[in-house]
Amino acid sequence: MTANDGAPAQAQPISSHSVWQGELARLRADQQQVRAGGGAKAQQRQHDKGRLTARERVSKLIDPGTPFDELMTFAGYGMYEDVGGCPSGGTVTGIGQIGGRPWMIIANDATVKAGAFFPITAKKVIRAQTIALENHLPTAYLVDSAGVYLPMQDEIFPDQDDFGRVFYLNARMSAAGIPQIAAIMGNCVAGGAYLPVMCDTLIMTEGSGLYLAGPALVKAAIGQVVDSEDLGGASMHSAIAGTVDYKEKDDDAAINRLRALAELYAPAEPAPFAKRRKETQDAPARDLTELVGFDSAKTYDVRDLIKSLADGGEFHEFKPEYGETIVCGFARAGGYPVAFVANQRTVIKKKLKSGGEPGLRTRIEVGGVIYGDSADKAARFILDANQAGVPLVFLSDVTGFMVGRDSEQEGIIRRGAKLVNAVSNSVVPKITIITGGSFGAGNYAMNGKAYGPRFIFAWPSAKYAVMSGNAAAKTLLDIQLAALKRSGHEPDDEELTRLYDEVKSKYDTELDPRYAAARLWVDEIIEPNDTRARLIRALEACAQNPRQEELRVGVFQV
Repeated sequence: MTANDGAPAQAQPISSHSVWQGELARLRADQQQVRAGGGAKAQQRQHDKGRLTARERVSKLIDPGTPFDELMTFAGYGMYEDVGGCPSGGTVTGIGQIGGRPWMIIANDATVKAGAFFPITAKKVIRAQTIALENHLPTAYLVDSAGVYLPMQDEIFPDQDDFGRVFYLNARMSAAGIPQIAAIMGNCVAGGAYLPVMCDTLIMTEGSGLYLAGPALVKAAIGQVVDSEDLGGASMHSAIAGTVDYKEKDDDAAINRLRALAELYAPAEPAPFAKRRKETQDAPARDLTELVGFDSAKTYDVRDLIKSLADGGEFHEFKPEYGETIVCGFARAGGYPVAFVANQRTVIKKKLKSGGEPGLRTRIEVGGVIYGDSADKAARFILDANQAGVPLVFLSDVTGFMVGRDSEQEGIIRRGAKLVNAVSNSVVPKITIITGGSFGAGNYAMNGKAYGPRFIFAWPSAKYAVMSGNAAAKTLLDIQLAALKRSGHEPDDEELTRLYDEVKSKYDTELDPRYAAARLWVDEIIEPNDTRARLIRALEACAQNPRQEELRVGVFQV
């Protein structure tokens, strides 16, 4: 008999890899549910009309065998549940190859409330157009929409970043010489009718409708009785109004026409950085879910992550022994030159200046925290990348800036402001990948959504908030307790536990990257082992814009 015989078996810790597998399975299941749109019955109704669904249209539009990099898949996730929800924001957006060139594709999903625009739909289309404008991506609109969702018109119609911004961006993109083709393959009603007409080329299928007001509204407004075809059918717009450039029999014919036209367009002038592209070298094979833990508790050397994304694993690190909680350096990805700025996640023994004693002293620095010297280094490196004209790639797993007496006396606010200035005024393309925490001002320093990234991706492990869950829950609980005590109520231990659990549960929900993706704080949730491929294709999209502004940083804190 051994010493352990008869003793209760101890639970084995769950491996990080097993946690990842479970979370990735959950992500894929959620994606599948969202991509079902309005569900099987709604899809069948679309087929009964002789029309394809939005994703079927996209699949036929892109070059065979090429990927479609969907963006904002989780738009509206968990929102508008009182009216049945709005899966994927009622529209499909992403970048796909058409005629060997990357195009932004925006397709209304008519299985979701007849393709009507919810507030998040307008914001999603605007973000897709903004990505197209910033990267000079030609854009295809596959139109099948009933217009604004009227019960929420006050949240969709009037503001700067609401529905009208879509048409503003149509005009701005056209003025910038960015090709736009629209194919109407269903309804195109009311204010939404302006979108396809403001494009360079307009295709329309038979049986579709294009009008500012439908037959019922026309009768109510002016008493005129007219059928849909005479009012706004493809034949009328093709032969009488002259609005439509190409009338097609059905979806397949419209898609074929769009593809044929797209293949005629002159190639884009590449961005300056793309002219220095070399032949792609494979990165060292590595399972990134084995390297990076799901819950951020596992320490890892971010250099290993960078080398897993870089061609040949080659990385030219900048100031490797200084400001070690941020790792900076140059590499190539897909042959393109890139400049990495990444939060280090190891524990660091930092050498300090002598304080009256001979030699150097040391202190322990926590990975994921931005200290004064790492802020200085990153700001300087961002300027170097701009001077070299090299795109910046931020790998964000950040807790925030260091706090406390020593940090304040070292000028952390001043030095952090310098980093935020450099990020804000950078003119090279910026791509952010959130692999873990993205907390507080660390989100700003690491090129969060407010700082104009061309693309911002998140892993399923990303956590997006002002502070971590435990810290926030305790702070919010203290606020609630103070309010209860002011009202004369003194909660007992059981009530305290219940209140804490409620606050923590709500905050944890808001930390989930799906919550951020639902509100378009990130462009897409991607799997770790897809990161290099998505990064390279994002760089290919950035390479379509040949223009680079002059770098100006204004008043720079020193």
